[in-house]
Amino acid sequence: MAVAFSPSSTVTACALRGGASLLGSCFLVLRSRRAGRLQSAVTTRRSRTWCAVIVGSTAVPEASAEEGRHGRRSSEQLALPPELVDELVEEALVWCSQHGLIVGDKNHPRSGKAPGVGLLHAPFSLLPMSFPKFYWDQALELAPLFNELVDRVSLDGEFLQQTLARTKEVDLFTKRLLDIHSEMMELKKEEEIRLGLTRSDYMVDGETGLLLQVELNTISTSSNGLACGVSELHRNLVRMHERELGLDQASVLGNTAITQHAGALARAWAEYNNPRNGCPVALVYFRAGYSPIDYPSEAEWRARTLIERSSAIKCPSISYHLVGTKKIQQELAKEYVLDRFFDNKGDIKKVRQCFAGLWNLENDSIVMSAIESPELFVLKPQREGGGNNIYGDNLHETLVRLRKDGGNELAAYILMQRIFPPASPCYLVREGKCAKENAVSEFGVFGAYLRNKDKVIINDQCGYLMRTKAAALNEGGVVSGYAFLNSIFLT
Repeated sequence: MAVAFSPSSTVTACALRGGASLLGSCFLVLRSRRAGRLQSAVTTRRSRTWCAVIVGSTAVPEASAEEGRHGRRSSEQLALPPELVDELVEEALVWCSQHGLIVGDKNHPRSGKAPGVGLLHAPFSLLPMSFPKFYWDQALELAPLFNELVDRVSLDGEFLQQTLARTKEVDLFTKRLLDIHSEMMELKKEEEIRLGLTRSDYMVDGETGLLLQVELNTISTSSNGLACGVSELHRNLVRMHERELGLDQASVLGNTAITQHAGALARAWAEYNNPRNGCPVALVYFRAGYSPIDYPSEAEWRARTLIERSSAIKCPSISYHLVGTKKIQQELAKEYVLDRFFDNKGDIKKVRQCFAGLWNLENDSIVMSAIESPELFVLKPQREGGGNNIYGDNLHETLVRLRKDGGNELAAYILMQRIFPPASPCYLVREGKCAKENAVSEFGVFGAYLRNKDKVIINDQCGYLMRTKAAALNEGGVVSGYAFLNSIFLT
């Protein structure tokens, strides 16, 4: 199979070379030029006091029904003298420049256009975040379950089409994706080899002490390389200042996300089992393609359809892509829906336990609750990437407008319970400047799933992404300028 793009196309094709020579030119990587830059029931929120083991901590509530199981972790906030902070920041910035923990500078006119021009360090937390092992173990246990769930839902074409039927009437982007999926169903196109590189994102809810899922990403699960880099940065800082910080570098969790994802890609190529490198394309990985702006013309849609019709392994396939939509996430959270995909009642219970409240906008009582108390909800369109969600006054105004219009546009959104994670002081570094902020964190667990016909070859967790942001902010993307990379110090 060959894929051609015009020079002016936003989506470009390139071969993955370097690293393992066996890969040759058998990969097709899709990325946009903009991405090419290095870059349950609603409860009333009550105030609580949180303590942290070290700077940038997430702890369980001081008073909790689960306190015995979670373990009570509280101590004085680690205070750093200003001169030590300055020293740590300087050492961290040098380390970032030497080890490639860098991104493109959006303010530089030539960033992303000339190699090595317009680069700066990735935004990072100065020290790792203390994180209870109980939540970490729970997230690791969930990873293979969500990997399996994505695969099983992807095979149920009728479920995908029916669940998204109303959404496609008002969301052209979702409609185009569904049209491709429908075409593959008509052709009875089967993907014998299925590869998923996923990331399930979570927050700890401060009110209930529960680990709740924010979203499940099935396309362009980014930042695995940066996540590995910041873990090594923190290990290096702790090693050099072990006495002053009173921390052990061995407790800073290592991160294998980039290695394991690369290994999954290589194993998928091996399963394709065609030695003629340079002839058929064995594997297509999408770094872009999850946003309407990645398809500025019909050329990109024709290319996406051509890829889907091909014999190449797609990461993700069109069905895997659709499983990651917000509407599917909301539908899976309904009672008994998981029974359609899981036989094991224990697995169903584990997955359901991490679901936050999710509702469609046909639920009048929930919509009215959101209009009256918008601070307790998030309004989400069917979009991936940062900057799409609607909060607060904007959420109130949007819902009032949608109800007044009375059209089908309501189907383009879902409502989600807003999660309020515990906040604590944290040193955050961006553009060489360090600021102490009251911050909250979200962490994601990467996963890899590879199946060849009926044989599951890989189903595992693959490291993590920890992001920390000022508590006052709503959005949380690193590249979009809201959050800071972080790593985990297990407690």
